[in-house]
Amino acid sequence: QVQLADSGGELAQAGGSLILSCAASGTTLSRYAIAWFRQAPGKEREFVAAIGWHTTSTEYGNSVKGRFTISRDNAKNTAYLQMNSLKPEDAAVYYCTVGETRGIWDHWGQGTQVTISS
Repeated sequence: QVQLADSGGELAQAGGSLILSCAASGTTLSRYAIAWFRQAPGKEREFVAAIGWHTTSTEYGNSVKGRFTISRDNAKNTAYLQMNSLKPEDAAVYYCTVGETRGIWDHWGQGTQVTISS
């Protein structure tokens, strides 16, 4: 059974940085494309970033482009989201997800809370 453990969310200052991790178990992460989504209270879930099976293939939501970086370490079965130049509007619960077909997300983590102080 595929399980994803999101971690790394915490209180951060605006302008600061955080790195989120997504550790997979019960499967080999290299089989999957990986994405991060986020959801703030009262808002719809928003696409943040995705990475394909090869690390050169990445995609970002417009609101995070140039500030966030998605990466993966297949040897560690872990994906990451490096978040720089944080803004108050980045506050949300962040979820990692994987799919054998990019864009069809089959498994989700439990989410990790990111809070931003201005």
